[in-house]
Amino acid sequence: MLEIIIGEEGKGKTKVLLEKANNVVKISGGTVIYIDQNNKHIYELSNRIRFVNVQDFHIENSEMFLGFILGIISSDHDLDKIFLDNFKILSKSHSDSLEPILNKLYELSEKYEIDFIVSLSMPHDELPEKFKDFVVESL
Repeated sequence: MLEIIIGEEGKGKTKVLLEKANNVVKISGGTVIYIDQNNKHIYELSNRIRFVNVQDFHIENSEMFLGFILGIISSDHDLDKIFLDNFKILSKSHSDSLEPILNKLYELSEKYEIDFIVSLSMPHDELPEKFKDFVVESL
């Protein structure tokens, strides 16, 4: 499953994502991972959630990002959910690469039965049409 939380910068997407992650880890039977671009919110997450700061891995483009995700998937067969908090690589400034990345995340979620919950900083109307049904929260 792919879920999208969308809204412009400063609208509260991270707060929603943090709450979802903390709530889901209470009932999840598998690994929950929260991927962010900095350590700012690390202490707001349950200690049962595996936190990953993507900046530590020097990801420079969408191919590297997807390879990184595949590496995480291949290393944990109990993976249940991956939360992705507001990546520049998935933002409006890279709109040409947004659709292929979301397509791949959806394919990976179906193939490996992993839920991806993604926050995107952009107006809802700029999201590619085929992904509007995946929006669970628009701020």
